[in-house]
Amino acid sequence: MQDISAARRGRWAVAAMFLANGFTMGAWAPQIPLLLPRHDITEFTLGLLILVLGLGAVASMLFSGKLIARYGNRAVLRVFALSIVPVLPAVVFAPDLIVLALMMAALGALIGCMDVAMNANAVEVERGMGRAIMSSSHGFWSLGGFFGGALGGWIIKHWGAEAQAIWAAAVAAIIVLAAMPFLLGETAEQKAATAAHPRAGLLPRDPAIWLLGLLALFSMVPEGAVLDWAALYLSTELDADLARSGLAFAFFSGAMALMRFAGDSVRNRFGAVRTLRVSGLVAAAGMMGGALAPTDIAAIASFTIAGLGVANMVPIMFSAAGNHPGLSPGAGIAAVTMMGYCGILVAPSTIGFVAEHVGFRVTYGTLSLLLVVVALYATRTAAADGARPLAA
Repeated sequence: MQDISAARRGRWAVAAMFLANGFTMGAWAPQIPLLLPRHDITEFTLGLLILVLGLGAVASMLFSGKLIARYGNRAVLRVFALSIVPVLPAVVFAPDLIVLALMMAALGALIGCMDVAMNANAVEVERGMGRAIMSSSHGFWSLGGFFGGALGGWIIKHWGAEAQAIWAAAVAAIIVLAAMPFLLGETAEQKAATAAHPRAGLLPRDPAIWLLGLLALFSMVPEGAVLDWAALYLSTELDADLARSGLAFAFFSGAMALMRFAGDSVRNRFGAVRTLRVSGLVAAAGMMGGALAPTDIAAIASFTIAGLGVANMVPIMFSAAGNHPGLSPGAGIAAVTMMGYCGILVAPSTIGFVAEHVGFRVTYGTLSLLLVVVALYATRTAAADGARPLAA
């Protein structure tokens, strides 16, 4: 049995892993535009490369679930956390387009595998502490992304892309190496329970886990819709100027980050099902408000409300997936993560196509209905409250 002090140390260790993962992705963001002149490519080619990165992440997630079931989430997390350290410099220093495509696929795959492993480890910590920590863990990811992007852009401006990539790798390595010794591992009882699960194929056959994945997709598509299209919506349909049009996602993202740090306390008090139901309805109201907003200020306020609602939806689903009956934590989280991130991949192009024909107001209104569906099926996440403390 693991004591509660080990679980507490593990809680901050897995938070550091979320921080390192988010930091690496944040540091990658300001590097993206620099690929155009460096490799003399068009925006279309860059879009294909970014798609390769996304497909690499999604394709690797189910394999990481199998690895976790076999070797345990702590061992898998350690390996993939170390593996992300050199991959950003490998992308930046790629000598030609073929190597660049391979390295971007590797970046997506390694980040995706680490994503599944750290979420599975967070479920382990929740079991050890007997309370929710998933939402704040995702908050640390957002915090890492903020610092990686903000500081990374500044370093590129003053010292160049190559120096920034090496700096980002060094910071990620320090965070990962400092956290690794304190990661919470499975107990002998938990390993035996995992081994008792029937050997599954690459794709779980339980339809309930795929329904949970579909709900995760419904929760993540609106996030992508605000990220990719809110600025254009405000500028073209609500006559917002350049400064205001960028505030929609900024306020949405800021509200989401703040609520994620508060979300564990909310969920510990009210339970996963009630928290998800209220979160879904708040998010739906915010998205519908954005669709019906008469002014740009009203739209920004509405998207801020949507951010408060969306914040804790996916973390609750990951906890539910990690505690899903009949599946190991890694297998459940891998399936739900893969479906959820498919929403991020599909959303930008699909939403743009739909909005071109029916307008952004109808599009955002329709997305609010998806969030209502999530609220209606909130009982599907009851397993998220199944964590029990390993020791008093």
